Amino acid sequence: MNALMKPKQFPLPSSLKVVPGTERAQAAYPYYTQFAAADDNRFWFYNSMHFPEPMSAFDMVTAEAAYCALGAVNTRVHCLPTTLGIDHRIINGRVYIGGNSVTDPAEIAIRLGEFKQRAFYYYENWERLYDQWRAKMLKLIEDAQALPKPELPELEPLANVHAGRGVASNHILFDTYQKTLEGYFRMWHHHFEFLLLGYGAYMTFFEFCKKAFPEITDQTIARMVAGFDAEIFRPDDELRRLARCAVELGVDKSFQEHASVDEIMRSLKQKGEAGREWLKELESSRNPWFNINVGDGFYHYHRAWNDDLSMPFASLSAYVARVNSGESLHRPIEKLQAERRQLIEDYRELLATDDDRAAYDQMITLAHRVFPYVEGHKFYCEHWYTNLFFNKIREFGGLLAAQGFFPDAEDVFQLTHYELESAIIDLMNAWSTGSKPRGPDHWPPLVAERRAALAVWAKHATPPALGAVPDVIDDPAIVMLWGITRESLDRWLSADGGPNQDEIRGVAACRGVAEGIARIITTVDQMSRLKKGDILVCQITNPTWAPIFDKIAGAVSDIGGSMSHAAIVAREYGLPAVVGTGNGTTRIKDGQRIRVDGGRGIVTILQ
Repeated sequence: MNALMKPKQFPLPSSLKVVPGTERAQAAYPYYTQFAAADDNRFWFYNSMHFPEPMSAFDMVTAEAAYCALGAVNTRVHCLPTTLGIDHRIINGRVYIGGNSVTDPAEIAIRLGEFKQRAFYYYENWERLYDQWRAKMLKLIEDAQALPKPELPELEPLANVHAGRGVASNHILFDTYQKTLEGYFRMWHHHFEFLLLGYGAYMTFFEFCKKAFPEITDQTIARMVAGFDAEIFRPDDELRRLARCAVELGVDKSFQEHASVDEIMRSLKQKGEAGREWLKELESSRNPWFNINVGDGFYHYHRAWNDDLSMPFASLSAYVARVNSGESLHRPIEKLQAERRQLIEDYRELLATDDDRAAYDQMITLAHRVFPYVEGHKFYCEHWYTNLFFNKIREFGGLLAAQGFFPDAEDVFQLTHYELESAIIDLMNAWSTGSKPRGPDHWPPLVAERRAALAVWAKHATPPALGAVPDVIDDPAIVMLWGITRESLDRWLSADGGPNQDEIRGVAACRGVAEGIARIITTVDQMSRLKKGDILVCQITNPTWAPIFDKIAGAVSDIGGSMSHAAIVAREYGLPAVVGTGNGTTRIKDGQRIRVDGGRGIVTILQ
């Protein structure tokens, strides 16, 4: 980002105060994530794309591990020429981030030389290295599944003694926790191994198109890479397959709207062989495709479909009804691919020289090769592995709760990962000495205090950004992923919403015009409020919400750029969408009728 600043600015970090009465809960976050005086000299923005709700003490490990890995890959592994890592800060449970850029031409030149040696090797060997990556992730998942359940027996099992194991169960407990945490941090390194290179290939093509075709829109360029297969879409594809299967087997009557999972399962078991056959199909889908959570992998309470079948089953009744009405339920991938081919051909014809056409062909080919990873990795990392990670932490919570450390296993998520280790060591010591652990006296009031703080923080709005606004936002990742530009920041700073009170502007994510009733959805558990034809208005969407996309008429989000997950998913499902509005969830009132123009990036409040 350009270092020059204009007087116009968001509140300084030092002016943002901890909500009174929650100071101790704020202090629980690590010291290196607290705002300091020097942070007033930088620009920060609230990462509501990934962390739209206040984060509990343990869940903050998702930010810590992610930014640690992201920075390592950018700064030390692939050596991106102009971009280093991202710093994060926490206040009132909210995560603010600030990027570190390289501006010295000499340093950029050195890093460019390193980047070519490293990144270009990945591009040249993408398929082989990606196959290797998938094998690494599956092995990491296998290792996580093999970790023993945390437990402390009354006496060390005689079999362990006779085997001469020489290590008692309390050490195994400690070892299991460390392996659980290490595996999670390792996962994030795998997550970013290819991701920025995938974005980089697209950005190179994007910048070429912007120079070659000055009038081309961001959305048009994005449509040139639409229509791809990625694992993140497979869970919804499996739901659609199961709906077709239910109709074919004649068990579709079991899937009544608002029926509970137990009611549906009982009904299927009464259907004889057809019901049993459908249940076999369900099991084949569940492993692995139901290892997807209802959020985006950053909150412990966003449970996997396999942990709570109510989420996928809630969509099955609607899918079954659509199959019965004659719909195929297939994602419009062929249509998207045909449009993609036509766009690529039409713009190629506008290029004047053979050299330009050759460069264009090379760049779009590379973008198509690497782009499926940009979404596909999420299934393995943020979903499958993260579900295993949180569930293992729940097992530790169950062990500690049984020993009186706190009332419920879920309370474990009110401890930081450092504090959880100390609680485990406390229990280890007590088990070994025969004394009582100290945790039951120490943790219950802190857990209650932190739960209360989260509830208070959730009711307090937080600024979308902090600090002076840069003259220029020239980091393409910030623009395309978060939708943050100088113009969008100026809109966010305009308290009155601009000259047209009924018009909200954002990033044109997916073309099409839709009108409907606005439903403000701020948490996953509110999605049941959505009705057919509604317009979803939220801070951010994610790919796992695909089952509701066929119900709603359009979508509006506060954050996101043309290549954000929200925009990509909207295009893949043909859903008119405007992202990156900054304040759509506050300016639009629940129940208002609105119009979404996804081609122009405009939302109009009609009444």
